[in-house]
Amino acid sequence: MEMQTAQPEVIVEGDGAIGRLRLNRPRALNSLNAVMIRAIDEALTEFERDPSIAAVLVTGEGERGLCAGGDIRMIYESGRERPEEGTQFWREEFIVNSRISAYPKPYIAVMDGIVMGGGVGISAHGSHRIVSERTRLAMPETGIGYFTDVGATWLLSRAPGEFGTYLGLTGRDIGAAAAIHARLADSFVSSDKIDALVASLTRLPATAEAEDFSAAIGALSSAPPASALLDHTALIDRCFASDTVEEILNALEKDGSDFARETLQLLKSRSGISLKLTLKLLRAGRASATLAECLEREYAACAAMLSNPDFYEGVRAAVIDKDRNPKWSVGLEEVTPQLLARFEGHEGARLFTRG
Repeated sequence: MEMQTAQPEVIVEGDGAIGRLRLNRPRALNSLNAVMIRAIDEALTEFERDPSIAAVLVTGEGERGLCAGGDIRMIYESGRERPEEGTQFWREEFIVNSRISAYPKPYIAVMDGIVMGGGVGISAHGSHRIVSERTRLAMPETGIGYFTDVGATWLLSRAPGEFGTYLGLTGRDIGAAAAIHARLADSFVSSDKIDALVASLTRLPATAEAEDFSAAIGALSSAPPASALLDHTALIDRCFASDTVEEILNALEKDGSDFARETLQLLKSRSGISLKLTLKLLRAGRASATLAECLEREYAACAAMLSNPDFYEGVRAAVIDKDRNPKWSVGLEEVTPQLLARFEGHEGARLFTRG
């Protein structure tokens, strides 16, 4: 009897002139671990050097989505006793996010199904980003005592109006139309056409350029289903314009609409540390000139996050015990500038070398 060999957690293969990255942890919703990040990085190097590869395509195996995020359970379990494991994971992940953004060949991401946290990091920095009617995209970190990372403080701060601020603070999941509005995606392709799209892409020659891949995607694209959330963009722009969380909450309370009340209730369930840190990083991201600046800030905050009790409590409630009832260490009013200063950069937390 022949022994079956387990498939790798990232299947790397050439298909025509396409270098394919197939995330292959479907039981874990393709959540990223250190092995997967390193495999992606190595494959990007290989595909970049190979003249027969014209573009990279990332997809998720299984029926549920591209990627539910980073392996937060691993960081939870190792964080207190072996914090270097978490910081090393974040370092390698963020460097890959940066690399995707600057990749010299088209980087095509099929954002079908669940795309959250680290899944956004390996897709929304790409050059060609495809969503479907099944897409549920989110940066849900404020709900687990964490903060918006993977370069999303760069991405969200460049969404129209205050839509990115809303997404970062609430952690709400959105569909295809809202993802395109937020500039986190480019094209809508219905899920029943994705196989045809992949086949079309793999038929392009090694000489194909970015516009050829855009044309192939465009041939199967259509308008996404309408998003009810986008009916509230004026309210979002008005209420989320402040640079303090307290003023955002006051604006929502003053508005008094059903949507404002629901949003207010959602924000009040989030970690106060996470809310204030995320808003601070988003505003710094808006003033930044490069993605690298945002990733540096995020990485510094990650290093400090491993001593933040809200992080462990948030992960416990969402991932470990799954009671969805976190007990945050401090209230919003107790989150002072001095407390937030713990998450600022220091010389020991650097992603990119200084020339």
